[in-house]
Amino acid sequence: MLKKLIKRFLPSPQKIKENKVLSIFGTLLHDPNLWHLNRRSAAGAVAVGLFFAFIPLPFQMWLSAGIAIPLRVNLPLSIATVWITNPFTMPPIFYGAYLVGSTVLGTTTQEFAFELSWHWVVQSMETIGPAFLVGCFICAVFFSTVGYFVFNYLWRLSVSNAWHQRKHKKKRN
Repeated sequence: MLKKLIKRFLPSPQKIKENKVLSIFGTLLHDPNLWHLNRRSAAGAVAVGLFFAFIPLPFQMWLSAGIAIPLRVNLPLSIATVWITNPFTMPPIFYGAYLVGSTVLGTTTQEFAFELSWHWVVQSMETIGPAFLVGCFICAVFFSTVGYFVFNYLWRLSVSNAWHQRKHKKKRN
């Protein structure tokens, strides 16, 4: 079942509460709904995590946690989902977002070479920045919406399959 698979990979609530980075949320982390794993909280957590995975800001996990708390969705799953964009997947994902933004804005794509400097960041925000940011926002909304509905469907399918298996098992006995 999907719930068991997710629980196997998520850290325990105690381990997350002990995380120094998340201590800024204080007693808000004691809400039991943040740790409960059901269809609504899991699908919402995936949507929140996917949204912030496509936002090109540092501290994506804090932002995801900060929104998961008032929405009362599963906190560990929302934080874990942010890691879809990691140092290995970020370049192709953000390049794809840039292409989406260029298409939507009707601008031509520009070639660029990445440099690890503040000057390059400022210069690229003036040239490719608008297309990149628009593309990131469109991808964030699109993939978080799709992720919510797909995860919701997979959860329902998992529960339905479990019911059918129990039904067939009862018939055999």
